[in-house]
Amino acid sequence: MTDAKSVTIEFPCERYPIKVIGDAGEGFVDLVIEILSRHAPGLDVGTLVLRDSRNGRYQTVQLLITATSIDQLQDINSDLRATGRVHMVL
Repeated sequence: MTDAKSVTIEFPCERYPIKVIGDAGEGFVDLVIEILSRHAPGLDVGTLVLRDSRNGRYQTVQLLITATSIDQLQDINSDLRATGRVHMVL
């Protein structure tokens, strides 16, 4: 049995899910796509799944990327969080 804390990712990892939760509003989805495209060239926006919170205050944007390294994932997280609109990156 594998402990969730000890899961190992082998790179490159195709179809790696990135879920971004942030303040809903104009340009949020485009912002997420722009940042992910910068770090994951060839991003397939056809994998985009968008969900609104019940009250419409937050949006969840999920996309699949090709993850190439831990550094790439950390850079994605840092750039998304630096926008001030993103609350969580999973």
